[in-house]
Amino acid sequence: MFLQRLILALAVLTLTFIEFSLSKSPNIIFILADDYGYNDIGYHGSEILTPNLDKLSAQGVRLENYYVQPICTPTRSQLMSGRYQIYTGLQHEIINTPQPHCLPVSLPTLPEKLKQAGYSTHMVGKWHLGFYKKDCLPTRRGFDSYFGYLSGSENYYTHTRSGSMAGFSPGKEWNALDLRDGEKKATNYSGKYSTHVFTERVQEVIEQHDLSKPMFLYLAFQAVHSPLQVPKRYMDPYNKTIKHKTRKTFAGMVSCMDEGIGNITQTLHDTGMWNNTVIVFSTDNGGPINVGANNWPLRGEKHSVWEGGVRGVGFVTGPVLSDDVRGTVNKEMIHVSDWFPTLVTGVAGMDLTGTKLDGFNVWDAIASKDTLSPRKEILHDIDPFYGRTIFTNESGIPCTDYNTSMHAAIRYGDWKLITGDPGFDRGCGWKPAPDSGINPPSIPVKPLNDTIWLFNITADPNEYNDLSKKHPEVVEELVSKLKAYQKTAVPVVWPAGDLKANPKLGDGAWGPWA
Repeated sequence: MFLQRLILALAVLTLTFIEFSLSKSPNIIFILADDYGYNDIGYHGSEILTPNLDKLSAQGVRLENYYVQPICTPTRSQLMSGRYQIYTGLQHEIINTPQPHCLPVSLPTLPEKLKQAGYSTHMVGKWHLGFYKKDCLPTRRGFDSYFGYLSGSENYYTHTRSGSMAGFSPGKEWNALDLRDGEKKATNYSGKYSTHVFTERVQEVIEQHDLSKPMFLYLAFQAVHSPLQVPKRYMDPYNKTIKHKTRKTFAGMVSCMDEGIGNITQTLHDTGMWNNTVIVFSTDNGGPINVGANNWPLRGEKHSVWEGGVRGVGFVTGPVLSDDVRGTVNKEMIHVSDWFPTLVTGVAGMDLTGTKLDGFNVWDAIASKDTLSPRKEILHDIDPFYGRTIFTNESGIPCTDYNTSMHAAIRYGDWKLITGDPGFDRGCGWKPAPDSGINPPSIPVKPLNDTIWLFNITADPNEYNDLSKKHPEVVEELVSKLKAYQKTAVPVVWPAGDLKANPKLGDGAWGPWA
């Protein structure tokens, strides 16, 4: 009799938890893959096996007009702040380890707003938004817990990375641990592969979550960024299909990440949290072709404003989506800066009136077949410092006024305008995956001194046909938009490296020094 009562009580308690869970704001899990190319996911026709990502996306909404930034720090800054990088000083490149710079601490962040909405907030993985002072750390920017690394490009097994002062103070280079649990260095993970480490930590966070409140969990995988490292068993399935060693290693890294996402999804089911969870998957930029990634059939790659650098792999999934949108492909215009208002207002239900944002709440455009995206244009970037060129006036002072020699790109409706150097050093053509047997198109590429390109991206997503000479009126209109944006931009922040960043002067790991 006692056992029957105990079973009944447990059943009632379980139902109560489930009912409570379904009555509160949905849990949000945001998964960001690093350097993941457009042609690196199964449902885009890739030879790489991604069964878990394919299944999750097929149960949700695949985003096929979704944009991110060409490189790491700008994408992450726009995700966390909802602001274009022309308003954060992050127009140029990434934040390097010795630079005293970070996402401006005056800006409210996505986790801070979700905390105000009653969420517990957790981050696992790559930060890369600066760490020179403690106020820049994830634990000071809205996350209740943090486990991960503050910079990028470290070894997947030792979790160390080299920080070069080249260009700042030549000859100064340090190698040190870049892994922290909260604000303390994490020293017990040497020899453990980072994708496994981060997956297991996420599972722990989910299992230990207090079900009385909703959870926001931001998982920024190290995968599949270089260096190319992965346990051999993940490469073995590709021995017959991929002969190119770099591509095969990269494919193994993708498979390991896909397995981790499957394990995390299973943990959500096991804890009863799945039924009230929204999962967003995104890449941070286009794939770098020289280290195994692929963006076919798109043009270009990481670091460029060609579609191969900025068109993102993304989807939204979870049982909170209605049946009529599950399994659909969404072609509404969406940008990485939109996740801030979309998750805070559209999912969590918090009013953001008075918060200055460049992102739009696109939740209704995702969750309903009949709602259009409020976004009509995207500023991809304006960077007057791009490459080795810093545009200056006659006095040698950096220019603040936009001109068409500057690296810039904007999308407006069907149109996309590129000016300056679009990223020639990072590939300007069309490159199929190795061993694919596909021959890239032979289309003339403009010489370097030609600085204006115009495409109808809706009709020509692979950027084959430059229409700048046929539609000068569109060029003029989009140039005027870039000029207007640049007039409101803050100066590029690109400080010299600081010798005090040397980890040996601190606790022996990369961390705050100021």
